[in-house]
Amino acid sequence: MKILVTGGGGFLGKAIIKLLLQQGHQLRSYSRSTYPQLKELGVEQLSGDLNDPESVSQAVKGCELVFHVAAKAGVWGRSADYYQTNVLGTKNIIHSCRKYRVQRLIYTSSPSVVFDGTDMEGVNESVPYPEHFHADYPQTKAQAERLVLSANDQSLATVALRPHLIWGPEDNHLVPRIWERGRAGALRKIGRRDCLVDTVYIDNAAKAHIQAAEQLAVNPDVAGKAYFIANDEPLPLWDMVNQILATADIPPVTGMVSPRSAYAAGWLLEKIYRTFNLSGEPRMTRFVAKELSTAHWFDLSAAKKDLGYQPAVSIEEGLERLRNWRIEGSSGY
Repeated sequence: MKILVTGGGGFLGKAIIKLLLQQGHQLRSYSRSTYPQLKELGVEQLSGDLNDPESVSQAVKGCELVFHVAAKAGVWGRSADYYQTNVLGTKNIIHSCRKYRVQRLIYTSSPSVVFDGTDMEGVNESVPYPEHFHADYPQTKAQAERLVLSANDQSLATVALRPHLIWGPEDNHLVPRIWERGRAGALRKIGRRDCLVDTVYIDNAAKAHIQAAEQLAVNPDVAGKAYFIANDEPLPLWDMVNQILATADIPPVTGMVSPRSAYAAGWLLEKIYRTFNLSGEPRMTRFVAKELSTAHWFDLSAAKKDLGYQPAVSIEEGLERLRNWRIEGSSGY
């Protein structure tokens, strides 16, 4: 089967591609850049911008299945950039899928699409989208998820997955950021509560995408739905952070600030960055303050029942793999 993975050079996209290659499929990656590792794997690579309809059309052409993984992530940036990539880009993917009669579309969403700033403890997919979002990323991802799910019909079966805090070897975002800030002594616990948080090891997140595609082909009950994906091992947030720090022999986080202070700092820094049009991103934002001071763990019953999802790699084993990867020098950290 000829399969397209948008964002194939990214952390999750590349993991999905590797699994699909093991199954004997032909893979095409669509990203802003080309990647030597994908070339070595024999993956066809097309470069372009998601908000360019013609470029997206060429990427989808000839494919039978699409994994739409690419997105503009992060907690800071121009609202227009988030909208163009995450919303308009997804519209272009859906349009091209219909144009070339692609039968299945798997969309990588995020649990943040339903985050309202309060604790999410054991919630399932019935939790509604919030009336107000604290950042452009979750807002535009929610818009895109709605587009994908509403596009589901007899000609195009769609599903959205919501993996939470993906980590593991070859991570180029979450883990390096934790290591960097930990070494600099720039991390602080927010509040005294031991808020439980779900994470997901990269192999488990990638496998969930393959399972969703497989089930979408045979089980009509899966189509048009969203599913939370995690390791099913919620831990206190700062315990997890400290375990990731330990894989790089970095001391644990001991300092603390109150949730109110963190939120106020985020508000002030956002205002300063916008007023003076500063480059980079603030060390704290209101969204991050809320994320780091609330619980985020999920009922995975639907994914287990409908997709056959079961995390194969535990957090303990994943941390060992992460440490070994760093020691081998693959990370550059």
